[in-house]
Amino acid sequence: MSLFLFLTVVQAIVAAALVGVILMQRSEGGGLGMGGSPSGLMSARGASDFLTRATKWLAIAFVVLSIAMAAVAVETTSGDAITSTLDRSVAAEPDPLAGQAGENPAPAGAAVPAAPAPAATVPANDPLSGATE
Repeated sequence: MSLFLFLTVVQAIVAAALVGVILMQRSEGGGLGMGGSPSGLMSARGASDFLTRATKWLAIAFVVLSIAMAAVAVETTSGDAITSTLDRSVAAEPDPLAGQAGENPAPAGAAVPAAPAPAATVPANDPLSGATE
């Protein structure tokens, strides 16, 4: 499980770096592009080439990590038999009413549900119901 956790952390770092590199690139409209003069530390062309290469390699690393994480997840969850999610669900609780005759199916101290209240009766001389004596 520690390998999967390590790969998950690396995947998160690569994803954050990929988002950052993509947002630093100059868009067609110049939205979130790098500002400043071309005579700065890096020229616009050099920065563009670097960011394009960084995007490519980070994207490759992201896909490779995704495939590796899927392989590790399948390897760690596969046992003697392949089980579905439904097979691994929580076991059903036993039916409390399925006890033997004469036994109290409810545990000691448990509240027994009250019987339902009887239906309301209509008075015999109610003019709205149409019932008469």
